[in-house]
Amino acid sequence: MNNLLEIKNVTKNYHTKEGEIKAIKDFNLQIKPGEIIAIVGPSGCGKSTILSIIATLDEEYFGDIIKSNNLKMAYMLQSDALLPWLTIYENAILGLKIQNMLNKENLDYVNYLLKFYNLEEFKDNYPKSLSGGMKQRVG
Repeated sequence: MNNLLEIKNVTKNYHTKEGEIKAIKDFNLQIKPGEIIAIVGPSGCGKSTILSIIATLDEEYFGDIIKSNNLKMAYMLQSDALLPWLTIYENAILGLKIQNMLNKENLDYVNYLLKFYNLEEFKDNYPKSLSGGMKQRVG
């Protein structure tokens, strides 16, 4: 069975005034279709760093990331990153709008997700009116 994602010997260093900090050293991982994994560890051990690398938010690392064409992934940052001047619905469709993908099928799916995550009745509200967990579900 082919891997959806394979990470080979990924190493990430941060450079500070005091010198180099090794955030990740020789990290390896294989994920096959149907597998569910969790990355756990203490604060500062590199969990968010490896997710940022996988999501291509950070491209300054050593090693290889091999992704299957069938890989679909989403990544929720630690902060919700919602724009406070947009409604929940406007935040939810922002990515589609930026990519010029606002069509009936995609908008129907956004509405489905809002309902699925129990956010439908809040879609005209602004982020400040939601709890932290609700904001993360919107994100």
